[in-house]
Amino acid sequence: MSKEAEIRFSIKLDDNNIPVAIFWEASDADFEGKKACDSIMISMWDRHERNSLSIDLWTKDMEVGEMNAHFFLTFMKMAETYERATKNKEVADTIKSFASDFASKVEELAK
Repeated sequence: MSKEAEIRFSIKLDDNNIPVAIFWEASDADFEGKKACDSIMISMWDRHERNSLSIDLWTKDMEVGEMNAHFFLTFMKMAETYERATKNKEVADTIKSFASDFASKVEELAK
């Protein structure tokens, strides 16, 4: 039997259309109602166009250090997902290595 699930995002904008608050909810989440977050990065593959589409939003109060951490963790998650999808550990390790180099560079810039 097939199942359908929904994920919804609500974005509160200021007068200049800059996100001031981001909320998400999912029909099969283990919590009720909306949950706040400060950034979302959604990437979608369009098979017919053979192109990647994305939505990248963050609140104006998100700090650079938080964005750096978000990117680092996203790179690491991408490596895990890539390995799980392709079974290519060598390339997954390359992505993880890049993530580590990224973390070192942004840490150096923060000094």
